[in-house]
Amino acid sequence: MVITQTDLKGIKKVGQGKVRDIYQIGEHLLIVATDRLSAFDVVLPDGIPEKGKVLNLLSVFWFEKFSKVTPNHLITAQVNEFPAVLAPYYEIIKDRAMLCRTAKPLPVECVVRGYLAGSGWTDYQKTGTVCGIKLPQGLQQAEKLPEPIFTPATKSQTGHDENISFEEMKNLVGEELAQKMRRISLEIYQAASEYARQRGIIIADTKFEFGIYDGKLMLIDELLTPDSSRFWSEKDYRVGVSPPSFDKQFVRDYLNSTGWNRQPPAPHLPPEVIAGTTARYRDAFRMLTGRELN
Repeated sequence: MVITQTDLKGIKKVGQGKVRDIYQIGEHLLIVATDRLSAFDVVLPDGIPEKGKVLNLLSVFWFEKFSKVTPNHLITAQVNEFPAVLAPYYEIIKDRAMLCRTAKPLPVECVVRGYLAGSGWTDYQKTGTVCGIKLPQGLQQAEKLPEPIFTPATKSQTGHDENISFEEMKNLVGEELAQKMRRISLEIYQAASEYARQRGIIIADTKFEFGIYDGKLMLIDELLTPDSSRFWSEKDYRVGVSPPSFDKQFVRDYLNSTGWNRQPPAPHLPPEVIAGTTARYRDAFRMLTGRELN
């Protein structure tokens, strides 16, 4: 079953992102990961089977793994522990939803880069820097950086990420919070990277989001998924080329080949691209958690 839209009648929907539908349940939020896929900031007309389950269950896996490093918004992802008002929708939301604390999101995305890839590689080729951070000369595409770097970003009015300096981040959230967010982001990235590498996955970069709940900082949204991170297969990794990834780069590559101008409406995806994308998401889940997706 592919789920690209949810409509939980009688439950107040308070938000809808490119992938997630958000409902108010008393003082808490129900965050449902659908099978929607966006590329170049456009939601595609075709869903990716099981994608929402991978995003949700992988986030739950990481939230639980790093719960002692920092608090997070997860209350439970067990459908039988959800409020009874959701019982009619259990089959729809099973494995796709988290019941979460209602935190106030902070206006900064905490990006950590451990390898030279994507826009960072483009930036480095032009300036020798990534988001204003000076790097050694002579690095190659996909090369591991001497140490991970923290490159915060904000969302502009158009929805695109805009890189900002750490000084700008401090102006937005205050020095104490900025320092804490950077420290936690780097600590989790380092630990997750070492864990993933042992299981055949390189986490080239990722982004974290934080919010404030009851006066305290906590991780929110999703965590270390193929949508929020760049996952590479270690066995296919080569310095000097862009390695194959477990994320939606497979879809982006197809869309680029069609000549699409990246404006709505997006073209439909052929069955082989949809199936290939599902396989990549499932592989990432299996390799990182040691479990098959049911």
